[in-house]
Amino acid sequence: MAAIVRACQSGEIPGEVKVVIPSGADSGAEGVAQGLGIRTQVVLPGEQYGERLLEALEECDFVCLAGYLRILPNAILERFPGRVLNIHPSLLPKFGGKGMYGIRVHQAVVAAGETESGCTVHLVTEHYDEGPVVLQLKCEVRPEDTPEDVAANVLKLEHRAYPEALRKVIEDGSR
Repeated sequence: MAAIVRACQSGEIPGEVKVVIPSGADSGAEGVAQGLGIRTQVVLPGEQYGERLLEALEECDFVCLAGYLRILPNAILERFPGRVLNIHPSLLPKFGGKGMYGIRVHQAVVAAGETESGCTVHLVTEHYDEGPVVLQLKCEVRPEDTPEDVAANVLKLEHRAYPEALRKVIEDGSR
């Protein structure tokens, strides 16, 4: 999230982050966003979740998920067709799907003996990690790497990939 905010603020991405919606009140995203001068709004699941999310996103043209561990209501996908992105810390379709997030992904990569990993920015559908791929970046996984080593390497890629992918989607949509 911070990488996207900074890329917008620097002009690398032709846009402005209007709001950050953390997945919970205890999320670190709220403090980071506020430190970058971005408005935050917590929208907890429950009654009329989709409508409340739509209201929070009313000034937005795109939705970028980063560590948002909930399936979005269909109302969001319908309002933003082809304009909801997510980033996943693996080379999808490998190591994606329900329950595959954070360190769990990197543990699975190491346990499988993979020689490469990376990140995937994809369009969001109603299914976890199954939308069309916008961009993937790769890194080597060495035999001595721990899940934490892989996580650190992938995080560096994520900070490059998400702004690049968002810029690509914005430019493709404006042609």
